[in-house]
Amino acid sequence: MAGIGRRNSVRMLRRLRRRAWQFTTGGRWTAQLPPSIRQNLRRFWFDGVFASSSDSIAVTYLSLFVLALGATRAQIGLMSALASLSAALLLLPGAILVERRGRRKRIVVLSGGGVSRLALLLLALVPLFFAGPTAVYAAIALVILRSAFGNLGVPAWVSLTADIVPLSWRGRYFSSRNMAMGVANMLTTFLVGQLITLVGGTNGYQLAMGLAFAVGMASTYSFARLEEPLVLAPPEAKDSGSQLPLLQHLRAHPDFLFFCATAAIWNLSINIAGPFFNPYLVESLKASAGVVGALSVVATLAALPGQRLFGSLVDRWGMRQVQLVTGLLIPLMPWAWALARSPWHVVPVNLAAGFLWAGYELANFNFLLILTPEDRRPRYTALYQIVVMVALAGGAALGGIVAQRWGYTPVFVLSGIGRLCAALLFARFVHQPASPSTAKRWLPSGSKK
Repeated sequence: MAGIGRRNSVRMLRRLRRRAWQFTTGGRWTAQLPPSIRQNLRRFWFDGVFASSSDSIAVTYLSLFVLALGATRAQIGLMSALASLSAALLLLPGAILVERRGRRKRIVVLSGGGVSRLALLLLALVPLFFAGPTAVYAAIALVILRSAFGNLGVPAWVSLTADIVPLSWRGRYFSSRNMAMGVANMLTTFLVGQLITLVGGTNGYQLAMGLAFAVGMASTYSFARLEEPLVLAPPEAKDSGSQLPLLQHLRAHPDFLFFCATAAIWNLSINIAGPFFNPYLVESLKASAGVVGALSVVATLAALPGQRLFGSLVDRWGMRQVQLVTGLLIPLMPWAWALARSPWHVVPVNLAAGFLWAGYELANFNFLLILTPEDRRPRYTALYQIVVMVALAGGAALGGIVAQRWGYTPVFVLSGIGRLCAALLFARFVHQPASPSTAKRWLPSGSKK
């Protein structure tokens, strides 16, 4: 009997391990893939979970940290604008670096995984060495450094991602990965918010930035263990016109150009309000850091069923339909913020926003992958991100001026109007290609084939 019990325990343990393996590789469908690909998907999954935890701290509490150091609303807007502009300046060099050097993993690890995350540690140390306006400007400089080097590796990251995740399963894999990232985001944001409130003052924010650095380095470690695929372009790629001048090459991809144009209007509108939601909660609605964290958790919680639903819809409906539907509803969110008179009035808004943004971001990223030609994906990705970053910079600068002069409500109203215009232009001008480009064949870098 004891032997039977041990055998049953061993079987149960094996089942649990198998399910855990399937969960961390994106689902049961990965069982049909070679072990090397599944191992990459698993490491990429852990990279996303740790990166989400680190970024959730920075995204939620960085502006509040700078505000606690004594920054004004205009300085918060300036910080966001300069961070976006600095990122835009390094995106194209990042793409050129990929095209000339290859070694995409190394670029990502050294830039976004190294310098960018080191800036978080230095941010935590700012109050130990500076005070008053000097501390504010030092913090702003580090935020700009973090954004710039984080985006230097974006073209390499997107190119590598397109080769790691099989094309026909991207919707489901990213929905699974994003769900896990959402749970990590939710738990981290809530717990760190409570920690900041408990510790109090700038000390709480310093501790939060230190934690963001530590968790971010776990993400860097996971990403560094990926096997970088050895990409083999299909034969027809030789005559794809990759030697054409960039502007002439772009004219052959009008859907990509319209995609960038609508993204510019969308992201400018997003960042008119984006840097000011949490300061509005603290300054106007008198919320604590713990309440800010709890409200962020509400949005993340709502994103989980969104990831599940929209992941399958992206594969069945297509990216354009999902992005169109969610893009037409998201403009309602900032208008609802303008009506809030208590922190808890934001709860239903964040529930709807978390659900809709889950679908929008999933569709938008997959749309970008199929609109970018394979032979120039790093450079096209960089161009798209430059458009986005410049638009974000313009939105933040405009939002900072409006918030400083007229308050937060006009900022939210303008943001909603701009988002709606962008969504309508997307519906009119952006179309999904009739068939996605052929996926690249690849072998692990250590393969001899």
